[in-house]
Amino acid sequence: MKVIDVPQRKRYEGRTAEGVLGVNNYRLEEDGIVLTHAEVAPSHRGLGHGGRLVRKTLDDISDRGLRMVPVCPFVKSWIRRNPEYSDLVDPESRSEVVD
Repeated sequence: MKVIDVPQRKRYEGRTAEGVLGVNNYRLEEDGIVLTHAEVAPSHRGLGHGGRLVRKTLDDISDRGLRMVPVCPFVKSWIRRNPEYSDLVDPESRSEVVD
């Protein structure tokens, strides 16, 4: 799955030859990016696509030098399971995400 930022739609899209399998919606703010909702097509849930979508989204956010605020419960839980990404979370929001 290839994950690309689609700024005009304010989301990252997880794409394969079949089309868009998942999205990670966001809102840009002055000091970073707020991840509002991640979703994978029902026919592709439980196959790890959601995790790959989040990982590649966060890798891009890191490459861009941004901080982020995860509002989406799936993204929050994914970061809890992958604490190596917790440094991307805005310090003011970190206590809500990282145990």
